[in-house]
Amino acid sequence: MPLLHISMRSGKSEAYKQAIFDGLYQAMRETFSVPEDDQFMAITEHDASNFRASKTYYDIARSDDVIFVQISAMNSRTAEQKKALYKRIVELLGENPGIRKEDVFINLIEGVKENWSLGQGLAQYA
Repeated sequence: MPLLHISMRSGKSEAYKQAIFDGLYQAMRETFSVPEDDQFMAITEHDASNFRASKTYYDIARSDDVIFVQISAMNSRTAEQKKALYKRIVELLGENPGIRKEDVFINLIEGVKENWSLGQGLAQYA
């Protein structure tokens, strides 16, 4: 039951943003065994004065089109699954909407099952 927050500069089309959602969901389905219809994602857009990313950190040439993808998930995936997820996200977002692999910054935050409430004030996974 991952929860995704995508941060990016404002100005992209609705189709561009929907392609990000679709690519992330497909990558999670293929590599993280995410169930069908398990989609909880939000995009936050920022003007240039409220969004900063290093253009060269770790010798990666980033452009102004960089996006931050923060994924909160349960700590139940292997290192191999995580690597596969990162690779597949970059592949799919490269295909559509055309984001360069250098411009996809991914951060995975893991927690335990009892940290999740899907609604109704219940810890459904605990």
